[in-house]
Amino acid sequence: MDRIRIIGGQPLEGSIPISGAKNAALPLMIASILTRETLTLHNVPRLSDVRLLMRILGNHGVDAAISGKRLGQSEESGETITLSARDIVDTTAPYELVSRMRASFWVIAPMLARMGEARVSLPGGCAIGTRPVDLLLMALEKLGAEIEIDAGYVVAKAPKGLKGGHIVFPKVTVGGTHIALMAASLADGTTIIDNAAQEPEVTDLAECLIKMGARIEGAGTAQIVIEGVARLDGAHHTVLPDRIETGTYAMAVAMTGGNVLLENARPDLLQAALDVLVQSGTTITSEAGGIRVMRTGGDILPVDVATAPFPGFPTDLQAQFMALMTRAHGPSKIHETIFENRFMHVQELARLGAQIRLDGDIAYVQGKSRLKGAPVMATDLRASVSLVIAALAAEGTTLVNRVYHLDRGFEALEKKLGRCGASIERLSGEG
Repeated sequence: MDRIRIIGGQPLEGSIPISGAKNAALPLMIASILTRETLTLHNVPRLSDVRLLMRILGNHGVDAAISGKRLGQSEESGETITLSARDIVDTTAPYELVSRMRASFWVIAPMLARMGEARVSLPGGCAIGTRPVDLLLMALEKLGAEIEIDAGYVVAKAPKGLKGGHIVFPKVTVGGTHIALMAASLADGTTIIDNAAQEPEVTDLAECLIKMGARIEGAGTAQIVIEGVARLDGAHHTVLPDRIETGTYAMAVAMTGGNVLLENARPDLLQAALDVLVQSGTTITSEAGGIRVMRTGGDILPVDVATAPFPGFPTDLQAQFMALMTRAHGPSKIHETIFENRFMHVQELARLGAQIRLDGDIAYVQGKSRLKGAPVMATDLRASVSLVIAALAAEGTTLVNRVYHLDRGFEALEKKLGRCGASIERLSGEG
């Protein structure tokens, strides 16, 4: 199993190209099921989750192909993927595939909308009611779907097609909004989604569906209105830049010091996080080529944050920000309001010398000037990269184990950091 070895203490200088957003690419790929024609996606990141989803879609009969590299394209450039779901050969998504990627559960929406039926395994380790699968199913029921749970599978049927309806989410759910958008696009009549997620990835899906012929208004606001159409066409769509990758590298620069241009990054996608970084003593400027992040001296200042749905501070940057605050000049408080059990990185940060106290969904961080390298274990995607950020500023050598988590969400991480002066190396097949 691969590990990453980091020798800390080097400031980051240079430029880092920001990849396409994984959290946008996955639902966009799933939306290919909605049409018999070809959907072409550009700027798709090279990630293990993308490869896995291609396999999952292939199980349903979706033909997926990756275009060859263009002249001058580097490994860090996004890929172009063409997806053709002309013939759906299987409406069942089996446990052995869905259990490996939660987002693959979303195939239930386009499958049901187009084929009138779907049989999809519940995600692995997921009880109804946590990371709210129940809200996703509620949305489909509001569109006329008949749903039952049978031996760990969700069996959904709409033999006469889905009908427009009024969906009111009791709390903001990105997955639920994705599902509702895809299903309602082919439903008969008008659908209104209230308390819709406003995340940029939701807007990106809506914009792609509109290119395919969907009639959608209000994406990016709390109310989305969809007028269903009889069929959708093929389209070309470019995946938006990854705001979580942008924020992660911005925090790495703030942690280590230095001056880095985050190429192609868009400040409007993560303004709340950038504002917090400015409060911490980091200089953020927008340029024609992206976002420049600088911290060339002075202390890291403590800042209290609470995660919130977009446009608030993203839960997917909470672990990275906690790593930054471990070296702040004073105490800070981080309140996780979105997900339970999202403090698994705390124990590993403590191995590097971080002083963090947990009280329910609040972490109290006592900043200190020094961290020391140590072997650490990645527990999930965001926790993994928080350990990398901390290791970049720690004295000595850190070994990050279980880096397959990183490969799920960060394209060419070692190369992007290495080109900016980080001493970082992947050790293949060890640990």
